[in-house]
Amino acid sequence: MIAFAMAISIFTASCGKKKKVAETPKPTGEVLINEYCSSDEYRSTKDAFRSTATGESMDRETAKKKARSNAQAELAKTISSTMKIVGDNYVNSTEFNNKEEVTETFQEMARTLVDQEIRGAVEICEKLTQRSGADGKITYVSYMALELSGKSIADAYSAGLSSNEKIKADYNYEKFKDTFEKEMEKLEKERK
Repeated sequence: MIAFAMAISIFTASCGKKKKVAETPKPTGEVLINEYCSSDEYRSTKDAFRSTATGESMDRETAKKKARSNAQAELAKTISSTMKIVGDNYVNSTEFNNKEEVTETFQEMARTLVDQEIRGAVEICEKLTQRSGADGKITYVSYMALELSGKSIADAYSAGLSSNEKIKADYNYEKFKDTFEKEMEKLEKERK
């Protein structure tokens, strides 16, 4: 009985001790930066293309214009690469006679589409900060996130394809839509 009581008291005492986990020391000379408009909610999804960017200037409107321009460029790059993959996959899965010519038509249409549609991007986040430099001059930093509906891109692309004489006869909207949606799902998974 005494041995049992001793075993319980040792067991209880050992359960009460907490192991200390060594904290990783912060790297010297480094500061954690928290950027506005760049968390997970501002990444592309299966339903929308999104981009984030910053712009910096001593003039606040110029900082905003730079941020918007940078965000549009990033958005255009993402849409262009996605539509290139969609076009290649769609053409390869169909029975077009001259696949090379049709692929070139798809890529040309994607470039035109991006140029036209990018202006319709919606601002989903904007933050403006200012800081004073060592010389006392103020610098403005604009943070921005833009969004463009995947559906509007797919619809505009589809409209262009169905009106193209080279592709019109063989164009299959459902197959295109399926190819596009699969690529948007991949895009969302890659951005997580």
